[in-house]
Amino acid sequence: MTAVDVNLSGDRASTSGCEASDFTGFPDGNIALIQRGTCDFALKAANAAAEGASAVIIFNQGDVNPADDRFGVVNGTLGEAGSTIPVVGTSFAIGEQLAATEGLEMRVALETHEETVETFNVIADTAGRADRTVVVGAHLDSVAEGPGINDNGSGSAAILETAIQIAELGIEPTNRTRFAFWSGEEDGLIGSDYYVSQLSARDIKDHAVNLNFDMVASPNPVRFVYDGDGGAFGAEGPNGSDTVEDVFLAYFASQGLATAPTEFDGRSDYFGFIENGIPAGGLFTGAEGIKSQEEADVFGGTAGRPYDPCYHAACDTITNIDPVVLEQMADAIAHSTLTFAMTTSAVKGTAKGSGGKSTGDFAFKGNHSKR
Repeated sequence: MTAVDVNLSGDRASTSGCEASDFTGFPDGNIALIQRGTCDFALKAANAAAEGASAVIIFNQGDVNPADDRFGVVNGTLGEAGSTIPVVGTSFAIGEQLAATEGLEMRVALETHEETVETFNVIADTAGRADRTVVVGAHLDSVAEGPGINDNGSGSAAILETAIQIAELGIEPTNRTRFAFWSGEEDGLIGSDYYVSQLSARDIKDHAVNLNFDMVASPNPVRFVYDGDGGAFGAEGPNGSDTVEDVFLAYFASQGLATAPTEFDGRSDYFGFIENGIPAGGLFTGAEGIKSQEEADVFGGTAGRPYDPCYHAACDTITNIDPVVLEQMADAIAHSTLTFAMTTSAVKGTAKGSGGKSTGDFAFKGNHSKR
């Protein structure tokens, strides 16, 4: 086994395996030990294979990132690129130990199963202007390890209840509102990416906005709002995403509820939309990331623990939700859905990440109701 450009000191910032030059002198046929960081797992694996590695072990980065677990076992994917050699993940502690052990001889033995299955999205439309379609989405699937009640039964249930209430209250949206229950999110955003791939250039222009709700009932929650204007993380969404963020922030402020920004990091079904210039935004209550003391002071809960200790695990059952935060987020989901469904202003999408300001009036125009 040979460690590849790893960094075990300081902030542990790592580009391990991201460049072909990292493998200079790499012994042909050895197992490559690669640290998480900077580039996609698929690129790391492809570089290793190209330089003669027989297998890859990717270990977690070990840096302090409050939005992401960088110490536990790496549970990543290689996307559509695949790999010609075995690739496995492990924790930072194990990777650090392997990297520090001189002359270590290892073998990687895997039993794998590959199966092609058919899946489908479930989509329901209201009436309204088709040239200002509002897509309200959440994914239906869960990982094989657990039932996925928070991830993402919570988001799916919230948008389903919103759709039901719109129908039962007789609300007639100004703009077509499309409730999308995505498939294959856990396998690489398959359902939502397919949906966007089937849109023509005209169809894309006719999509006013995408609202995405993936995990909205985490048991150790923070009320995260996607950073549409890039003010917190520097990566803004397409023009109009700032308006989506503002709608959420204004709503929560009106309820006296604190929020925190979360980054457009491509980990959920909004990704295909923002990559094609469609404004987007949404809510999130946290996954495997660790709650900071500052967050605990504001939002309650327990510092030093994951937002969802049962993320991608068998214990993600009906007991793995916070009903208070679920109701808060569900109300915000209903509010934002009706705001964009009923507005007479356009949300202008342009090239991805343009970050321009929208000037329309997005005051709430829907029917007020109590649950």
